[in-house]
Amino acid sequence: MRLYLVQHGKAKSKEEDPDRPLSDQGINESRQVAEFANQHLELMVSKIFHSGKTRARQTAELLTGIIKSGTDSEKADRLEPMADPSIWANKLNSSRDNIMLIGHLPHLSRLTSLLLTGTQDKAIVNFRNSGIVCLERDDNNNWGVTWILTPEILK
Repeated sequence: MRLYLVQHGKAKSKEEDPDRPLSDQGINESRQVAEFANQHLELMVSKIFHSGKTRARQTAELLTGIIKSGTDSEKADRLEPMADPSIWANKLNSSRDNIMLIGHLPHLSRLTSLLLTGTQDKAIVNFRNSGIVCLERDDNNNWGVTWILTPEILK
């Protein structure tokens, strides 16, 4: 099973727009990362979930339109910035599908740390807006980092 963790694209500031939709840069970087991943990294996703916040939903819509996916994206509970990462860790333990989660910091960082080390308190991965972190679970239910793709790598 593969798990793709995506920090939403760069958003407008609260002062610019209280809903914080994606900025032009966020749209462009999300599109570039998705296109590269789709063409070069054999990205196969069964389900795509996002937090429901505008910037995460828009990132999910962009990625869903580009990557090979068996479904549309959908809003899921407990992907907010301060959500308890153990909730998704438990959900993932019983899943066999390749899943993409599009969310926020610090939740994504804490979830990654929990899956890789058993504790959410160790910062293991430095997430970037529009970046994708691919984790893979082996037959012994151990998680490892398979690859990380960020907009900076594509420049």
